[in-house]
Amino acid sequence: MADPAARVKSSTHPKHGTTKETESKSLKGAFIAVMTLGALIVLSWLGVFYLFLSRI
Repeated sequence: MADPAARVKSSTHPKHGTTKETESKSLKGAFIAVMTLGALIVLSWLGVFYLFLSRI
């Protein structure tokens, strides 16, 4: 009997025809975009907090 893990590794997605490796690269880009957006939000909050403290 063939190893099921080997079959899944080389198979394509039935609807999109993409491999697991392609999906992984797509998710890496999404992760980087989310982290960049999160860093931008945190930096803006820190800037506003510093402005608040400087006016007290």
